[in-house]
Amino acid sequence: MFSALLDTCVLVPSRARDVLLEVASAGVYRPLWSSEILAELDRALRLLQGKRGMAPEETDAYLVRLFRQMEMAFPDALVTDWESLLDAVQLPDPGDRHVVAAARAGRADVIVTDNIADFPPGALPAPLIRQSLDEFLLDSLDPYQGQVISAVHAVARRTGRSGPAMTARDIATYLQARGMPVFGERLLANLDQPGRA
Repeated sequence: MFSALLDTCVLVPSRARDVLLEVASAGVYRPLWSSEILAELDRALRLLQGKRGMAPEETDAYLVRLFRQMEMAFPDALVTDWESLLDAVQLPDPGDRHVVAAARAGRADVIVTDNIADFPPGALPAPLIRQSLDEFLLDSLDPYQGQVISAVHAVARRTGRSGPAMTARDIATYLQARGMPVFGERLLANLDQPGRA
């Protein structure tokens, strides 16, 4: 099984995060993150929930629940001892060095990020590569079609508690419109096959 270091930006949108982590739960790949990525995620979600009018105590409870679920589902995902590798990483934005350092420490095969320009291929130690979330999920769909489709159905079954209920097709359409056009389109085509919707 290959390992993927998940950058903060792909963990912030809840539907994308749900699909990404459900695909990992299906055994398609091993997710990795660092304490710094989780700290960035915490800050980004606090800001987002605040803009949506969520009370600070509700946000606290939401984040405690989210991080507990992530830790329970993926107890070996937290990469440690990456700090000593920071100085060896040179990127256009020094604030992103921790991502590559964690990927190296965790022996990741790929960094999944939607900030592709921040991780030029020449700055990544071989054989580490970077992919957008769209590319990563698309590359996962081809060899693991059954697991990916099952993962999307599992996410759909959990919708409706605090928002509208969604079908697998709804989720595919949602992802297609929000930064995953190729994966969303291919997923829709797969869901349109008899017995898949």
